[in-house]
This record gives sequence, structure tokens and C-alpha cells, in this order.
Amino acid sequence: MSRFIRGFVLVLSIGCAATLSIAPPALGHPDDSSGLGGRVSEDRRAVLLTVTEGEAQRQAHLVRADPDAGRYEYERAPLCNVTNAVRTTPLNGPCPPAIGDTGPDACGEDAVVDPLWMRVRSTPTSDDWTPWTQVDQGGCAADLLPVLTQADFRRLPLAAPALRMQPDRGWVLVNIETIVMTDPAEQTLRTTLLGHGIDVVATPTRYRYEFGDELDPLTTTSPGHPWPDHDTYHVYQRPGTRQITLTTTWTGRYRVDGSPVWREVDGTAQTSATTPPFEVQERRSHLVTSLCTDIPKPDDC
Repeated sequence: MSRFIRGFVLVLSIGCAATLSIAPPALGHPDDSSGLGGRVSEDRRAVLLTVTEGEAQRQAHLVRADPDAGRYEYERAPLCNVTNAVRTTPLNGPCPPAIGDTGPDACGEDAVVDPLWMRVRSTPTSDDWTPWTQVDQGGCAADLLPVLTQADFRRLPLAAPALRMQPDRGWVLVNIETIVMTDPAEQTLRTTLLGHGIDVVATPTRYRYEFGDELDPLTTTSPGHPWPDHDTYHVYQRPGTRQITLTTTWTGRYRVDGSPVWREVDGTAQTSATTPPFEVQERRSHLVTSLCTDIPKPDDC
């Protein structure tokens, strides 16, 4: 008998070994020689997957297009509170039900998911179903929800916050502070993942300004403030044409429709904004014979 058939026997029971022809996914686990993954139950009658692994196995059989697909049924139901006996469920007949291995307080605000059970018949149309046998231990509803990854987060259409500078007149002076600042507002976005609607909130957390000269960039957590309370600025030392680029780093949190819990995105995203070109100028003061506000303007102004 092949390794995967022996593995399935652990899940379904020895009596139904002859009815099997489809192998489950080989997930692998050091505590499980069956190839299913998870851990072997104390009575050695079942391989207990995590709730996500069990759900993946269920979905894999549901989407099969071959004639054997109708031989399998899956359902979530409580685990009977029976000691020194084969794990069973009220689906197999009356028994004292329990909630399974996940207690009602283990999931916080999330709902508890009952264990997953499976039964098999010899053909897709026969009535000779095996008893329901346990596939996973159940868990928290959050374990069945899609995860918004860093790659998903970075694909969202985050708008780069506006980059503002003072003075903003097309030129600045050498050896004088050029002030930079931006908008620290969060952004709320809506997306879908695996058929689930998801609300995402992106928060700017770090700002990096590159000033277009030979000096080091400025990296800060402050969005900056206008003069005279400014705390983000740069002093140019040489004249020339410059541009300032702001790279904003965003963290995210998301909530899947149907769940009250906000979860953190594991990773960050970035946006970039650049000013139009401007001139860094060097100007010197000198005495003039008339007011420079006169019209026409004096030649020595």
C-alpha cells in the first residue's frame, strides 16, 4: 500500500481504506507519518490538521471536476465530549457535544469554528457513506479569512501625499533654511481578496527627503510644520537647479467583511512625490540710491 493511502486511512479509519482513490495534499509534519500534516490524535484514529489546512483540503475536493468528486462530503460540527472512545460528532448520532479543542475564550472577538468532518462513499451515487471522521480541530474564524499580504498592500492605489516647501516661489537662497512638509493624513481604501470585501487603512509613518544635492537625505517621522515652527528643512550650500523628492513609508491595517477585528499588514508600502525644478541662488545685499519699490525699478536694485 502506498504512503498516501496509509495516510488517508489515519483520517478516515481502516474500514474505508478500500474506497479511496484520491490522495489528499501531502502537507507533511514531523508528528505525522501520513503525509497529511498536522498531528496524530491520541487515539491514533485521526490526523488533526489546522483549520486552514483542513479548509484547503475541503476546497480542493469541492473544485475537482472528475467523477470521484461526489464521493466526498465535508461539514463542520462539534466534537462529542466522549472519553476513551473514537473521536466522533453528533453527525454520527446522539452524544454529549463539546466545542472541540478550541475553547470559547481562545478567539477573542472572533467566532469559534467547529471541527471539520468528512465522510466517503464508494461511488458518487451510492448511499453507503462511511461514518463522519475528523479532518481538523477547528479554530478561530480569523484562521479562515484571507490575509492581506505586503504584496497585496503595495498593489493598492495609495496616493502620494503632497510635498510642500517654503519658500515656494521658484527659487530659494543658499545658506538659508528651505522648509519641507507634507500631509500626514491616513488613507482608507476598499478592495477584495478571494471574494471577501476588505477595508484597508494606510498610515504614513516615515518620510525621506532627498534634496538633489551632495548632502545626505533627511529621514524623519515628522510630517513637518510651516515657519516658524518648522522642524524639517535643508540648507543648500551651492547654487544650481534642484528638485526635492519625498518618499513616504506606509503601514496598514485591514478588516475583512464579517469580522470585527482589525489586523496589521505584515509589511509596508511606499509612495513618492517630487517638486518641480527650482533654482538655488546666491544673493548679496548692497546699498541702493532709491527704493527698489519705485516704478520704474532703479537699475541698481
